[in-house]
Amino acid sequence: MIRSVLTHLECPGCGQRHDPSMLRGLCECGGPLLVRYDLTAKKPIEARERLKGRRGDMWRYAELMPDPGFEISLGEGWTPLIETENFARRFGLAKVLVKDESLNPTGSFKARGLSAAVGMARKLGAPGVSLPSAGNAGSAAAAYGARAGIPVHVFLPRETPRPFSLEARGLGAVIHEVDGHIGDAGRAMRGIIAEKGWFDLSTCKEPYRVEGKKTMGYEIVEQLDWTTPDAIIYPCGGGTGLIGMWKAFQEMESLGWISTGRRPRLFAVQSDGCAPVVRAMETGAARIEPWEAPETMASGLRVPAPFADRLLLESLRESGGGAVAVEERRIPGAVRDYGSSTGVLPAPEGAACLLALEMLVDSGRITRSDRVVLLNTGTCLKYPEALQEAS
Repeated sequence: MIRSVLTHLECPGCGQRHDPSMLRGLCECGGPLLVRYDLTAKKPIEARERLKGRRGDMWRYAELMPDPGFEISLGEGWTPLIETENFARRFGLAKVLVKDESLNPTGSFKARGLSAAVGMARKLGAPGVSLPSAGNAGSAAAAYGARAGIPVHVFLPRETPRPFSLEARGLGAVIHEVDGHIGDAGRAMRGIIAEKGWFDLSTCKEPYRVEGKKTMGYEIVEQLDWTTPDAIIYPCGGGTGLIGMWKAFQEMESLGWISTGRRPRLFAVQSDGCAPVVRAMETGAARIEPWEAPETMASGLRVPAPFADRLLLESLRESGGGAVAVEERRIPGAVRDYGSSTGVLPAPEGAACLLALEMLVDSGRITRSDRVVLLNTGTCLKYPEALQEAS
C-alpha cells in the first residue's frame, strides 16, 4: 500500500503545529489548519513518473493525500478536462477547457473534499459528523457517511432546491432545515453540536476537505501534460477549492512537477446578489465583511461570509488573479448557452464562470494567448428552477 508523507497539521495564522493522529478541527487560536507533507522525500518527488498505472480517481496522488489506506472512496476525481473550441473561437483565446466536476459521485466537486474529510473523521474516531450546506456538500457528506458507516447531520437553508434535501435523506442523512442562508444554518448547528458530540465538517473548520479539493489542481496539470493553464475561473462560495488548488500548485512547484513561476492566475466568480469576495478584492481589504441579504439561484454561491477569508484572499492575490461579480439575471441564459455550446449542462455556479470569462476578456485581464480552464462544479439537474428558466 502506498503511504502518505503527511507530517503534521499547521496553522498558517500563528504557525503552531499539531499532531495529525488526533481528531482536530481548528487551531487553538481559532484559525483553520492545513495539512503539511515531507516534500523533500524521495517517494513524492518520484511519484509523478508512476502515475500512469494508478487508479483513475483522486487517490492516485496517494503520497500527497491524508492516509490513503483509509480513504472512503466512491470513485471521486479524475473528471474530464474538455476542450471547448466554440468558446475559444467566440472569445478569441488560445484554448478554453471545461473541468467537468458534475461527473463526480452525487454530481459535484464536493465529493472530493467530503471523501477525504469523512474518511479521516472515521479513522480518527468521530462518532458522527455534521455540517451546514447550501446543497451539494450535504449530499456528498451523506454519501460518504453511508459508505463509512457513521451518522451524518446536514443543516440546510429552507430555500435550498428540494432535490438536495431529498438526495441527502435518501443517502441516510438527518436533515435539519433552517430559515435563512448557510450562515444561519451554521449558527443553528453550532448551537447543538457540542451537546450531541458530532464532529464539525464545516468548510475549512477541519483540515481535510481542502486536501480533497486540491486534487483538481493536480489533475488539471497532469491532464495538460504537466503544464499549467494561464488562468482558472472558479465559482466561489466558501472558497475551499481555490485554497486547495493554490496549495496544490505550491506543492507541485516544490516537488519540481511544474516550472517555478508558472502557477496559474485564479479568478473567483460570484453573483452580484452575493459578492463579498469581490468587494474585498476591489477594496483591498484584508478580511471579508459579511454580505447583507444574499440572494442568488446559484445556491453554492450564497455564502455571505467565507470562514477562511484570509487564505482565500491570499490565494487570489498571490496568483495575480482576481474576483468578478456577474449579473444574476443573466445566469439562466448562461446555463442554456453553456449547455448548447459544449454538451455539458452546468450548474448555475458553473454557468456564472462563462459570464465571468466574457467580462475578463472584455477588461483585458485574460488575453488572446491565454489557455483558460472553467470549473463546472456540478450538474444542473438538481436545480429545477434554473432549468425551467433556461429552457
